[in-house]
Amino acid sequence: MGKSQETWNKKEREKKKQKNRLDKIEKKQERKDNAKDGKSFDDMIAYIDENGNFSSTPPDPRKKVEINADDIQLGVPKQGPIDPADLIRTGIVTFFNDAKGYGFIKDLVTQESVFIHVNALTEPIKENNKVTFEVEMGPKGPSAVNVKMSK
Repeated sequence: MGKSQETWNKKEREKKKQKNRLDKIEKKQERKDNAKDGKSFDDMIAYIDENGNFSSTPPDPRKKVEINADDIQLGVPKQGPIDPADLIRTGIVTFFNDAKGYGFIKDLVTQESVFIHVNALTEPIKENNKVTFEVEMGPKGPSAVNVKMSK
């Protein structure tokens, strides 16, 4: 006589599968019993008020605001013309090396340190001088151009 092909492990797996099937059938029947059939479409509609909250009442038509589709701007807004007076800044020379021909200016308004090269000077400057300048974006960041002594 041969040994039975059904081992204890196989029997346990089959019991587990059968239990899962029964659980699934029970859950399905429970969902059918608890289903809320017969709701009308109007009962299921939800509205959103002006603050973005869900509401069961429709919005007041008197509060409706008309928006012109042409007024909606997509993308980056166009930059307006720049006033040349806004480009001129004032600052104090914090460091300047005459031998190497570069230095730094600290902007009085933004407290930003701006690089200065000797080629951008209109007149000689020294450390702690108050100067007026314009800012250009260089390859390594902002750099000062048209640097003049402030009066």
